[in-house]
Amino acid sequence: MSNFKKIIYAVSTLSATIIGVGLFALPYITLKVGIWVMSGYFIVLTFVVLLIHLLFAEVALNTKDYLRMPGYAKIYLGRWGRGISLMSAVVGLTGALLAYLIVGGKFLEQLLAPYFGPSFGGGYEFYVLVYFAVGALLVFWGIKAVSRIEFWALIAFFAVLGLIFWQGWPAVDVSNLFVKRGGIKDFFLPYGAILFALWGASLIPEIEEMLQGAKHLVKRVVSASILISAAVYLVFIFLVLGISGYLTSPEAVAGLKDRLGDGVVFLTIIFGLLTTFTSFITLGLTLKKIFNYDLGFSRGFSWAFACFAPLILFFAGLKDFIKVIGFVGAVMLAVEGILIILMYNKIKKKWLLTLPLILFLVAGIVYEIFYFVN
Repeated sequence: MSNFKKIIYAVSTLSATIIGVGLFALPYITLKVGIWVMSGYFIVLTFVVLLIHLLFAEVALNTKDYLRMPGYAKIYLGRWGRGISLMSAVVGLTGALLAYLIVGGKFLEQLLAPYFGPSFGGGYEFYVLVYFAVGALLVFWGIKAVSRIEFWALIAFFAVLGLIFWQGWPAVDVSNLFVKRGGIKDFFLPYGAILFALWGASLIPEIEEMLQGAKHLVKRVVSASILISAAVYLVFIFLVLGISGYLTSPEAVAGLKDRLGDGVVFLTIIFGLLTTFTSFITLGLTLKKIFNYDLGFSRGFSWAFACFAPLILFFAGLKDFIKVIGFVGAVMLAVEGILIILMYNKIKKKWLLTLPLILFLVAGIVYEIFYFVN
């Protein structure tokens, strides 16, 4: 495979994984805090996330063998680092998979229920099972199958986004971008959601593996993927908030239906299904390889745990995806970021650069825990 094709597949895989369920919360959060506050968060957090991902790429490139986060942490930080990393990776990835399962199943139900009826197969839970079954099968097949699906899914994703933009443009009112419905208590609301929406560090070892023979391109792929994802989010915020204004709903779709009708909502459902599904299979593959590569479990057990754990949590009653996203984004991903920085400092020892990043992430963890407890 040529370097060009490797880059395309790698960028497709990482971008399609980053662009996930967090997308649909961003317009509503912008409505709560205002466009200027949201823009400020995006500028700061895109820079922070990009920097941390590049630090992890440096760690991966300076370490032999194809490990995952816990394996790197053991090498550079010892047993305590490996333990914390393992806890963060397993809880964080399982929580992310749960969020994709919750919302992806809902999108699948909205797409198919009009044709098969609300009671077909048992309703929402049945569609969650269908979504899960197809995703779990692709996780079982591995990254080669997934990377090609990611590429075509990303092409379809941008095609759907273009159609939504084309049909929705006449209804966009620029003044809607400046409406604001929240108060001072909502000021920190974007932090966890944007961090969750932009994060893709766990996939960097996958990208390194995909770029065999061209590992010098890893950092370029990481940078391009994060910037593409941030641009897509900003376009989506502009489109949904510009159309819906005060009617913008927490999941973005209902507000569009009120203004544009069922046709655009149908496209948005497809849009959502693509974003959640590609992320589900890729993160599921990453979690599977943590158990297989880093813990030494069999492939069968690793696959079963990675895929069935979020399904079990779903049927245990954990179905509030907003709470799941908030916890994963602001707490578990921040812990992962701090470990990445500490590992990087074992190689480069640039504390003047990295200490402010650690303090930034710790402050975010403290705030989010305080916010949710109260």
